[in-house]
Amino acid sequence: MFTRRQTLMGAAAAAMLAVMPPAAALAQESAAASLPREKVTLVAPPFVHAHDQVARSGPKVVEFTMEIEEKPVVIDDQGTTLQGMTFDGSIPGPMMVVHEGDYVELTLINAATNSLPHNIDFHAATGALGGGALTLVGPGEQVKLRFKATRSGTFVYHCAPEGPMIPWHVVSGMSGTIMVLPRDGLKDEAGNPLTYDKIFYIGENDFYVPRDGDSNFKSYGSPGEAYADTVEVMRGLIPTHVVFNGAKGALTGDNAMTAKVGEKVLIVHSQANRDTRPHLIGGHGDYVWEEGKFANPPAKDLETWFIRGGSAGAALYTFRQPGLYAYVNHNLIEAVELGAAAHFMVEGDWNDNLMKQLEAPGPIPVN
Repeated sequence: MFTRRQTLMGAAAAAMLAVMPPAAALAQESAAASLPREKVTLVAPPFVHAHDQVARSGPKVVEFTMEIEEKPVVIDDQGTTLQGMTFDGSIPGPMMVVHEGDYVELTLINAATNSLPHNIDFHAATGALGGGALTLVGPGEQVKLRFKATRSGTFVYHCAPEGPMIPWHVVSGMSGTIMVLPRDGLKDEAGNPLTYDKIFYIGENDFYVPRDGDSNFKSYGSPGEAYADTVEVMRGLIPTHVVFNGAKGALTGDNAMTAKVGEKVLIVHSQANRDTRPHLIGGHGDYVWEEGKFANPPAKDLETWFIRGGSAGAALYTFRQPGLYAYVNHNLIEAVELGAAAHFMVEGDWNDNLMKQLEAPGPIPVN
C-alpha cells in the first residue's frame, strides 16, 4: 500500500511540474534562491520560538526541521496511554512563525524507528493538498518542502497520508499550527499597531481510546495494533478525552502558563478535528481573530470565542488582576469531565476598583 501511495504522490508532483512552463518554474526557483535564509529551532508548546512581530527586512526563506515520532503518551491522571503520533515529539506539534511573503522550507524526517508513512498538509499553503502530495515519507526517509506564505493568519497543519489514515493520524496527535504575521505586524480595526509581550500556543485534541469489557481503557504495543479498535471508537464520534496540549492537566498546576498584571498575552488556539469554544474565566478576549485571519479586523471584548474544527484562532488579552485564571473549552462537560482545561498564573497587585469582596462569607443574619 505504501509503495502505491508513493507512486500516487510522485505522480502528483510530476503533474504539477508538467503544467508549469519551464521558464515560469525557473523564475520562481530563482526568486526564492536569491532571498536571505534563516534557520529556526522549534520549541515544544505551549511555548513558541523567538520571532519578530514586525518584519525587519524583505521576504526570506525560513528553514524548519521536524522529526516525526511515534510513541506512547500518557493522557490522563489514571495512566491511560495513547499510541501517539507526533511532530517533534509533542502534542500538538510545534508552532512555526513567519511573515507574509516569506518562504517556509521544512525538512520532514520520518524516523527509522517508526512503523508508518506520514506527511504534512499545511492549511497555509497553496496546491498539492497543502503539501501533503509532496511530503509522504516512509520510516527512515526524509523530504524537503518549500511553499510561499501568501496569506496572513493562524493556520493548522496536520498529517494526511490517505483515506481512513487521515483522521486516525490526526486524532493520534499529528497536528500543529503555523502563524503567518503581516509584515507590519498585527493591527486593530482602525489600523493601529497591536503588540504582545508573551505568546502561548494551546492545541486542543480529541482522543478515542478503546475500552475493554470492564470499561477500562486498553493499552497496545504499537499504533498499528491499536488501529482497528481505535477506528471503531472514532466512528462513534464521542471522544474519551478532550485535552489541551496532549494530556489532561498538561497546562495546569505546576505546568500553568505564567504572566504579570499589565502584560499583553497572545493566545493561539487550534483544533484540527472538532469545533471548540475557548473561554478565559475572569478575563476576556480584548482583540480576537476568531477565524484566525489577520487580514480581517479583530473582534473586541469577547467572553467566549469560537474555533471551528480544522482551524486556529488568536486572542490578545491584557491581564488586569493577579491570581489563577482557568482557560477552558466552554463545553464545560468537556472541560471538567474530559480534560479541556488550562491555567494561567498571574502575578501583580490586586485592583479593588475592578473587584472587591465587600463582606466575607458568614452566617445569614437573623432578623
